[in-house]
Amino acid sequence: MSVAQTEKPKRITTHVLQEMKIRGEKISMLTAYDYSMAKIIDRAGIDVILVGDSASNVMAGYETTIPITLDEMIYHAASVVRAVERSLVVVDMPFGSYQGNSKEALNSAIRIMKETGAHAVKLEGGAEIAESITRILCAGIPVMGHLGLTPQSIHKFGTFVVRAREEEEAKKLVEDAHVLEDTGCFSVVLEKIPARLGAQVSQELKIPIIGIGAGRFVDGQVLVLHDMLGITHDFSPRFLRRYHNLYQEITSSVNNYITDVKNLEFPNDKEQY
Repeated sequence: MSVAQTEKPKRITTHVLQEMKIRGEKISMLTAYDYSMAKIIDRAGIDVILVGDSASNVMAGYETTIPITLDEMIYHAASVVRAVERSLVVVDMPFGSYQGNSKEALNSAIRIMKETGAHAVKLEGGAEIAESITRILCAGIPVMGHLGLTPQSIHKFGTFVVRAREEEEAKKLVEDAHVLEDTGCFSVVLEKIPARLGAQVSQELKIPIIGIGAGRFVDGQVLVLHDMLGITHDFSPRFLRRYHNLYQEITSSVNNYITDVKNLEFPNDKEQY
């Protein structure tokens, strides 16, 4: 007797994201940096997984995203890709791997794609990195852009405050968004900008716009998984909604484990051989 084969989940592609924008379906996106968490959120139905350079903060404990290396990003991305069956996996190109040298940018992007099996890369910046984006796209590698608050430029900004409040900076952001679209990016992330500006960019561009602190009138949202789950507890920007408090739950579980071990309550008779 033949057994019906379970159909695999539909793979999310850049084309699927474009179709989602056209029909008005919002895109869900979260970060992941390891196999176990990526497997959970992929099976839960997340559309896009970003292997973010935020791994520098939440996984390695650095103050900024700048220290993380290309080799480290490749390690995290390969771990994530091995877990994923459905989601589109996008990998942040780390600081120093693409700025100012388009040939180096291409080599970095090729390494990411070949060594991880990821589906796209993400770069921070606008017109100033258009040459690097063009080289990467010419190799057939999809590129996601990133404008607004760009954490890799934190020493330039000197602060994590909302970007593009002033007319001149807002105008530059809109211009850069058009440059990214015209260059060939399949999507753009907008971080920590006024909601009205996020709405404007989403309306003007044909490609999907993903927001993080960019209001609800964009085409999708992204959050850092550890922030959203409440694993981190000392970071509370206005745009962050915590859907759980795993910091407290994990702490409580560890405390209970310590107590059981010290009181000889673990392991019990059923938990030993």
